[in-house]
Amino acid sequence: MRIEEIKSVLSGFSLFRELNDFELTKITDIAIVREWKKQSHVFLQGDPLENVYFINNGKIKIYKSDINGKEQIVAIMKKGDMFPHVGFFRKGDYPAYAEVLEPSTLIAVPISKFETVLIENPELCIKVFRVLGEKIVDLQNRLEEQILNNTYEQIIKLLIRIAQKHGKEQKDGTILLKSEFTNRDLGNMIGTTRETISRTLTKMKKDELIEVDVAGNMILDVEILLQEINLI
Repeated sequence: MRIEEIKSVLSGFSLFRELNDFELTKITDIAIVREWKKQSHVFLQGDPLENVYFINNGKIKIYKSDINGKEQIVAIMKKGDMFPHVGFFRKGDYPAYAEVLEPSTLIAVPISKFETVLIENPELCIKVFRVLGEKIVDLQNRLEEQILNNTYEQIIKLLIRIAQKHGKEQKDGTILLKSEFTNRDLGNMIGTTRETISRTLTKMKKDELIEVDVAGNMILDVEILLQEINLI
């Protein structure tokens, strides 16, 4: 990928959207493009924290694993996403695993070099931290969901979140969410079991809160789901 192509890709990320050409060139100069094969790992939990990655294409699963090998999915990342967000805030190790779900092209930005660029360009630093601050608010909201909501409410909020991020809006205002997430995946995202997800989705279909087509894709109406948990 040529320099101008890298610059064009990075300019599409919210983190860099406000940068002028000179500022963006500073980032492009230190960026590295790499291809990753399916089922490979970009990094492992506990590896030294060296790069922040930007997805040009493909799909990445971010997950944690406890001492017993139990997996909890933190997020499913796709084109236009960056990870890990803690990379620009802390030293140390990667806090989770990053597994490649489909062949992916990633742009890596070395943290040490990025810090040097920020120090030399204070205005760039302000712009970057403004965007990262928005991400912190999102993560805080997700943490509050787990603390304050029961499992049923957590599942509904999870469906809304992944539908808005990964689904496709239909002409009637509903969202089509393809069957790319298994019940185990959904359970791992909020720390519950596959069986609990299965029972809850069955109940939601029975109550006509969601629909499932013949291909196994889910059809959601966000407004109806929000009404179910009395948010509107």
